[in-house]
Amino acid sequence: MARRSGIASYVGRMADDLHRARSFGARAAEYAEHRPDYPAEGVCWALAAATRDVRQVLDLAAGTGKLTGGLLALGLEVTAVEPDGGMRVELARRLPGVDVRAGTAEEIPLPAGSVDAVLVGQAFHWFDADAALTEIARVLRPGGAVGALWNAEDRNAEWVAGLLEVSGTSVSNVEPDDLLFPAHPLFAPPEETAFRHTHRRTVGSLGETFATHSRMLVIDDTERAAVLGRIRDYLAARQETAGGEFDMPLVTKVVRATLGS
Repeated sequence: MARRSGIASYVGRMADDLHRARSFGARAAEYAEHRPDYPAEGVCWALAAATRDVRQVLDLAAGTGKLTGGLLALGLEVTAVEPDGGMRVELARRLPGVDVRAGTAEEIPLPAGSVDAVLVGQAFHWFDADAALTEIARVLRPGGAVGALWNAEDRNAEWVAGLLEVSGTSVSNVEPDDLLFPAHPLFAPPEETAFRHTHRRTVGSLGETFATHSRMLVIDDTERAAVLGRIRDYLAARQETAGGEFDMPLVTKVVRATLGS
């Protein structure tokens, strides 16, 4: 019975993860408007894992193009792959001319050896990691790089730690320590670092940012309204945030690995 219970629990977690991963499309415009971008230093560090010149890059699970825009700013040729139709429409609207394709990390719609690097912003934790890395290795050229980036609130700031306490929901948050990027036989051992980052916000717009998180999207309207009310009340009462615009401190975790020869 214990084994049956364990299997049922695993299946339940997988179903919950799939539901959360698919929750963003209905709020694609808000996601694009209110989610932070990624620090250029972190993007460049991820790309530097490649032992070849990087010109053509795949933004995998590209969402609305937050990372795509940063790659284009570096003068790179970018193909964006995203499974959600709503997110693809928003990406194409904001970044016309980008090659945007339907696909998943486990079935990438590109030929073998077609890109120099694959980057993933705020999404690798939704993948079947082993299958995704095998597929990423297929589309990379020899010496290519894979990198994953995650923005997270900087808990070292006292007011941010308090904000995270009042913003809890009945659905668990994805914590930085849960963002796993496993070793894989086709890649050199992964390297990891972090970069400080900020996101310019107001009381209202930071509430909108939190409203795009999966743990907020999958709860019911009553709970969502209550959580957003707590967030607004908290921010309005803090001297760091009550006076208009402020910088939300973030830490961007970056993991990279080089395709083996």
